[in-house]
Amino acid sequence: MITGANSGIGKIAALECAKRHAHVYMVCRDEKRGKEAQEEIIRESNNHHVELHLCDMSKPQDVFAFTKQFVDSKKPLNVLCNNSGCMINERQMVNDEHEANFATNTLGTYILTKNLVPVLLENQPARVFTTSSGGMYNVKLDPDDFNSTQMRTFSGDLVYAQNKRQQVVMAERLAVRHPSIFFASWHPGWADTPALRSSMPSFHSKIQNRLRTPEQGADTLVWLCCLKDIAEKFKNGDFFQDRAPVSKHLPLAWTKSTVDEDERFMRNLDRVYEKYVK
Repeated sequence: MITGANSGIGKIAALECAKRHAHVYMVCRDEKRGKEAQEEIIRESNNHHVELHLCDMSKPQDVFAFTKQFVDSKKPLNVLCNNSGCMINERQMVNDEHEANFATNTLGTYILTKNLVPVLLENQPARVFTTSSGGMYNVKLDPDDFNSTQMRTFSGDLVYAQNKRQQVVMAERLAVRHPSIFFASWHPGWADTPALRSSMPSFHSKIQNRLRTPEQGADTLVWLCCLKDIAEKFKNGDFFQDRAPVSKHLPLAWTKSTVDEDERFMRNLDRVYEKYVK
């Protein structure tokens, strides 16, 4: 299962997995774009086991509804790729309650993963990969301020970086909670994707000649999905780039959080999650 599978890294990963005869569940927000990508992937891979599922990852109710439907379907799942994300440069709220970047990048990812854990446990060996970003190297985890209310001037870049740090910590803590599932976060490098072009246009224009292709960006994710015996070869909760585990912090960085802070973050996330449990 790959979220954000209709463009960029997610689409490439879906195509490459389909070429390797995987049964692929594409999770997309836009039906038209999702259908076009699905048809293209089926045509290029000659694999008809490519399903399209619609879900808006920024809306907790949507994610709950989708996961309930999927769990009830009894379909197998042993690889989950949390790839969808956004960088919104102006403060927007979802349900008048959650800052939009957090809602999509962190909360939606957590709800999807948490609700699919029972399916993953039934389909061993199972693995979960979350697409982070090198921007997370610039921030320390804030375990409390999910809506970035303490930020004097709202910065989409910094909020996105915080969300990406949260995803790395989330993978670490979920690896502790569910040791029989392999969790990892990963960084694709700076790749020329539609998301980068739309969210950081000036940055994109300056370095576009040095960006990786979407295929190069997706390479590590495809490798992670297909690697045999991954749990025996690497530590659960690792962070990957270029097909190798790498440090989650720069040398001498101030970005390291304590286990207590990490656990406080997870408890706070669980409190938000519980608001949507019926």
